[in-house]
Amino acid sequence: MLLLGLLLVAVVAAEAAYHEPNCAPGRSAITHLFEWRWDDIAKECETFLGPYGYCGVQISPPSENAVVTSPYRPWWERYQPVSYKLVTRSGDENALRDMISRCNKAGVRIYADVVVNHMTGSGGRGSGTGGSHYDGGSLSYPGVPFGPNDFNNGANCHTGDGNIHNYGNPEEVRNCRLVSLVDLALGKSYVQGKVAGYLNHLIDLGVAGFRVDAAKHMWPGDLKAVFGQLKNLRNDVFGSNKTPMIFQEVIDQGGEAIKGEEYMATGRITNFKYGLELGKVFRRQNAMKYLSNFGVGWGMWSGNDVVNFIDNHDNQRGHGGGGGVLTHTNPRPYKAATAFMLAHPYGFPRVMSSFSFTSSDQGPPNNGGNIAHVNINSDMTCGGGWVCEHRWRQMYNMVAFRNVAGSEPLKNWWSGADYQIAFSRGNKAFIAINLEGHDINQSLQTGLPQGTYCDVITGDLNNGRCTGGSVNVGGDGRANIHVCSSCDDPMVAIHAGAKVGSNSRRTG
Repeated sequence: MLLLGLLLVAVVAAEAAYHEPNCAPGRSAITHLFEWRWDDIAKECETFLGPYGYCGVQISPPSENAVVTSPYRPWWERYQPVSYKLVTRSGDENALRDMISRCNKAGVRIYADVVVNHMTGSGGRGSGTGGSHYDGGSLSYPGVPFGPNDFNNGANCHTGDGNIHNYGNPEEVRNCRLVSLVDLALGKSYVQGKVAGYLNHLIDLGVAGFRVDAAKHMWPGDLKAVFGQLKNLRNDVFGSNKTPMIFQEVIDQGGEAIKGEEYMATGRITNFKYGLELGKVFRRQNAMKYLSNFGVGWGMWSGNDVVNFIDNHDNQRGHGGGGGVLTHTNPRPYKAATAFMLAHPYGFPRVMSSFSFTSSDQGPPNNGGNIAHVNINSDMTCGGGWVCEHRWRQMYNMVAFRNVAGSEPLKNWWSGADYQIAFSRGNKAFIAINLEGHDINQSLQTGLPQGTYCDVITGDLNNGRCTGGSVNVGGDGRANIHVCSSCDDPMVAIHAGAKVGSNSRRTG
């Protein structure tokens, strides 16, 4: 019996490896500060993300990349590695090290976006952001070093030009070139060792995990071999025997030859179904009243296996499973959908933080090629081309809502018309959302103890008073809930951390 018990513990531990987000206590959502400089992220951790309860930041790829200058430097140059040196437009290794240290001290974790499926495009040559020479045509990357023997070729990719054409063929998807990017032979032990060395270097610096770009284009067994060489996270930051969280970019929206569940032995996957389905609901193309069992009940994976998002840097530009997703350009439904994501218990949420663009290739705000510092306005929003959705009150206050709700289950579900819903998270938090053409005016069960609570959508609890609206909950847990149909933010949210007369902290 003892042996059986030990075996069961080992199986559970193996299944849990790479899944735990490693958040500081009381934190439960991350943001993607897309293309931010390392010094700006460090400051943001200390002045905003830490105080407002965010668990962590997904950062743009930190490895040296190709410099693409025609017609301007696009965002996607970061996804064409030249070496694993830590020098990019966001900063050098010293700046990265300083940022990770400062963020960890602020209770904010760092998750590095890593590109290990490929290197640059096959037609490119030149020097990268760290000065390393490369030649995609001759498969020469001395900064690693990688040479011709380290890439997939005609022996395992059987298309005439070496590129992927048939996404219904898993071998082609994994052995051939994604849009002409030279494809690493990750099945080779030497390549695995170089990739693992890169990731271990980042672990030494103090990261909490990785977003793995283009994971669908790598064999699950090869990724398992790489991740099996990874160190545990730093004891001084995370405690003992903690593995990095790994969330793998696997675009599986149903009907795919490659399935998301193939990758769950090596971490979570990015749940592209999530934002697409909520996009339909909050565009009023599928009734909101059906969201009571959203997640597994809608054919998605276990919440412990996914990272959820409304949009990401790819699909907000129409790439990577885009089309139909909500973005910051539709702020009313976008804020409502994000509020639902942060209020609902399913999965692990990531809030997008963008820069504005007029062309899908357009890079971040810059000064002559260098990424521009993020401008913070007096009202805490951003300027200078930075959108900073994570700083919108409706977002950061819902992060606090989620932190306060903790592990409480979804309770007290109510639906009025097709696009009117409300629910509580146990006895800790309550939200109501209205996308109908008429107001919600209902006495609803909030699950909360008696008292007056600030509506965190319209304001904050500040010096014992609500700066926005408030809700009075009676001794029976019920409250008169009014959500207008014409307001910019058609929702009301309350939680135990914003109760008048309480001493609760924002982060819960």
